[in-house]
Amino acid sequence: MKKLIALLIVLTVLTSCSPYQKALKSEDIAFKYEVATSMYEKGKWDKAIRLFEQIAPSYQGKAQAEKLFYMYSKSFFNSKQYYSAGYQFDKFVSSYPRSEKVEEAAFLSAKSYSMLSPRYSLDQVDTYKAIDKLQAFIDNYPNSEFMRDANAIAKELREKLEKKSFEVARQYNTIMDYKAALVALDNFIQDYPGTPYKEEALYYRLDSAYNLAINSITSKMQERLVTAKAAYNALIKFKADTKYRGEADEMLARIETDLKQFSK
Repeated sequence: MKKLIALLIVLTVLTSCSPYQKALKSEDIAFKYEVATSMYEKGKWDKAIRLFEQIAPSYQGKAQAEKLFYMYSKSFFNSKQYYSAGYQFDKFVSSYPRSEKVEEAAFLSAKSYSMLSPRYSLDQVDTYKAIDKLQAFIDNYPNSEFMRDANAIAKELREKLEKKSFEVARQYNTIMDYKAALVALDNFIQDYPGTPYKEEALYYRLDSAYNLAINSITSKMQERLVTAKAAYNALIKFKADTKYRGEADEMLARIETDLKQFSK
């Protein structure tokens, strides 16, 4: 037991006397910089960040500042603190536009914002911001070694927005707000003509038009039935063997029957 206690005391003393602990308490900013760099190179990001935070103001305008702020930004990125990483990389790009690291920093700034993008069902403010950042990077560095990754990330984010837009439009159908569903689905199909959700969008457009028509007052029913029939034709024209063919044909039969009363 005594040996164990002695060992713990030794370990405590050694830990308290480590270069990192000394650097935290030191007033010597050059020593802090040296230890912070060592922590960075060893992948001890949180420790590096803590020291960089202490000395960053003192290094503004100095020769080592460019390297310091690159490591500071990269430490945030590597420790998955993406809000801080994006902010610091943005500052780096604006402060050191001639740096050999500026291209990488611009890419990592955009990638940081992309990492903040939530799942499609949530608010997509960060997704839009990430896409803007990525597009700016693509425009500014068309020959970048990071171009393939930038395009892949941008494509993934745009697909997320596409899915979000479709789900919002479909939700109007789910809650039986058929007027709003028609508007939203029309906008979706127009905005995303090549969408993989087109078959579903056309079906829900038909379903919305159909339900709006058959529940209409007499003065509006004929016009809405014609609109519903056009929605049926659009679905079948797009994909004759649609998985919704059975439901669609049943709707068409009711539409045709109801239209006959207006031809008498």
